[in-house]
Amino acid sequence: MLGILFGILAGAAMSFQGVMDTRLSDRIGLYESNVLVQGVAFVLSVIALLLLGKGNFGELGGTNKIYLLGGVLGIVITITVMLSIKGLGPTVAISVILISQLLVAALIDAFGILDSERIPFCWQKYSGIALMVAGVLLFRWKD
Repeated sequence: MLGILFGILAGAAMSFQGVMDTRLSDRIGLYESNVLVQGVAFVLSVIALLLLGKGNFGELGGTNKIYLLGGVLGIVITITVMLSIKGLGPTVAISVILISQLLVAALIDAFGILDSERIPFCWQKYSGIALMVAGVLLFRWKD
């Protein structure tokens, strides 16, 4: 149950952040807003680390180096979310983003990518994604 609550919180936060970042970029520029957003996130991450951190950076040497590229995706995510919201509006952009997330996550599961447990991609998952795509098309349908 806690996972569901955190998922709801993450989804809501991502939607608000995407719109706030886009509005900020309208005023100060795309890359300028990205620097500000990522900089604030970095400072808050350091504070959270100092207050709550229990991990061990010493284990970094034994970690698969591909996982270090997760940080690179931060700039890709922030900028593409802003561009998507600017081009499609918040509701359609977030819908497309969610469909993309679900499809890629299902592929990660299906193929066990990045050391994930393999979970088959069955007809129910195809149907669910198809229904979501149909929902976005209905949402975009103009009378």
